[in-house]
Amino acid sequence: MKTTVGWRSLAWLLGTWGVTRLFLLLFVFGVYVFPGPDVTSDVSVIYQGWYDVLRTGTFPLDDVTWQYPPAAALAILSPGLLPFLDYTQAFFVLAFVADLAVLALLLYAGLRPGKTLRGVWVWVVGVPLLGPTVYARYDVMVTAVAVAALLAAGRHPRVAGALAGFGALLKVWPVLVLVAARRRGVRASAATTVVALAALFSIAMPGAFAFLTFQRDRGTEVESLGSLVFHVARQYGWDGQVLLNYGSVEFIGPYVDLVSTAALFLTGISFGWLLLWRMMATRFQPHTLADAAFVAVLMFTTTSRVISPQYLVWLIGLAAVCMCFRASRMGLPVCLVLAASLVTVLEFPIWFSHVVMSDPLGVTLLFVRDGLLVLATLAGARVLWRSTVPRPDPAPVPAQAARTSKTSLSP
Repeated sequence: MKTTVGWRSLAWLLGTWGVTRLFLLLFVFGVYVFPGPDVTSDVSVIYQGWYDVLRTGTFPLDDVTWQYPPAAALAILSPGLLPFLDYTQAFFVLAFVADLAVLALLLYAGLRPGKTLRGVWVWVVGVPLLGPTVYARYDVMVTAVAVAALLAAGRHPRVAGALAGFGALLKVWPVLVLVAARRRGVRASAATTVVALAALFSIAMPGAFAFLTFQRDRGTEVESLGSLVFHVARQYGWDGQVLLNYGSVEFIGPYVDLVSTAALFLTGISFGWLLLWRMMATRFQPHTLADAAFVAVLMFTTTSRVISPQYLVWLIGLAAVCMCFRASRMGLPVCLVLAASLVTVLEFPIWFSHVVMSDPLGVTLLFVRDGLLVLATLAGARVLWRSTVPRPDPAPVPAQAARTSKTSLSP
């Protein structure tokens, strides 16, 4: 009977994945039109433009919108593996394959002893909440690498380190999956992978690290936590603009630099908290690595001056890994992230015009979405600290101390 129920649950899970992903494919392939601006234009215009440059053997040296580490070139060039499809179609298919790979990894992990399929459900339900944006950005591919690194850490630490290092050269943030790693081999493997691949790209393709100078003059993106200052200020006559700048829609004008600096300061505080936690933590369990990675990426996402919708894909992937462990207590932060994902698809792309205009609907959506991310970050940090940092023993009250002293002196 238990086996029947198990297979029935698995059938529901796979069926839900299949139906939701079918709709995502129908949206990105244009069979059905998703409300709001076309989210696939990044692939057909920006990514394909980069593809044409990268295939000549150089990085887009004159394009300030290229703001990615060198291994990102592999994701942009990957549609060339499917020459029988045009670039845009091939990219969507590969994004779907990456989604499927995450599903397979989580299923394999969830069916092992001591694990649960809750994490698979988080991925199955969470991804479609973001709408077709998931398949129109290469972040789902990066997330697949990070998920593989986390799930490999327990039995294959060197493989996990290599995957994390590779992920870091895809989009930086996967290096955070190692924030709680304690085995020296993991860190050594990650560092070796980063150095080797960075050297290879530097030699093989000019401009591998030009992206480091392409973000100096960025503003504050209209969906970020800091942007709420200007959304409110616009109601009182703030003299600034909303412009397409460095590949995203940003606020440009008075005090933007100040708010952007404040965002960097908050990111610095987050880094300091993680460093303190790492020094104080002593109770490490199998799920701690995933929990710490989830909290770390939550912190750096929430405090960033750019919170693009596809960033939520990272959080959903890491949340899914956390929920694969029965002992993980990240249930509340994970639910908050899923709620934030639902609000995200409302603010982009469905009602993005309201966000750009800073009207009541747009501002309300942003306050709710960013507020949920803040709550998830605080809740996740609290759970991580309480589950890994031992509490100091309370000092004995005087009466207790006296009784203890008398007892120790008794024959």
